[in-house]
Amino acid sequence: MKEISTKKLVETIVEGIRNRKGQKIVSIDLRKIEEAPVEMMVIAEGNSSTQVFAIAEEVERFVRTETHVHPFAVDGKDNAEWVAMDYGTVFVHIMQREPRAFYDIENLWNDGKRHDYADE
Repeated sequence: MKEISTKKLVETIVEGIRNRKGQKIVSIDLRKIEEAPVEMMVIAEGNSSTQVFAIAEEVERFVRTETHVHPFAVDGKDNAEWVAMDYGTVFVHIMQREPRAFYDIENLWNDGKRHDYADE
């Protein structure tokens, strides 16, 4: 099976998030940061635990359908305040508004190249 590029994986993840109306989608390119755990990070938010869970499920389903890639690990679906998904080269964080503001992941990795996606 052909390996998928990180860029294509991020595009597919973002599309999956948009399928469930995820908002404030941001990707951060961490490839120039030596100590970064991954190449890219995608962060998005949902308005409730139900929506966060639905976004995470859709990302998993959509990425698997479109690219045949499965996450190595998924955590946080139990309470769905913050679901973290590990795709090897890409970490995905789907969060409710309050935890996202509190943990402020975007600023933890502000030396990475940030891309904000327009809400649809």
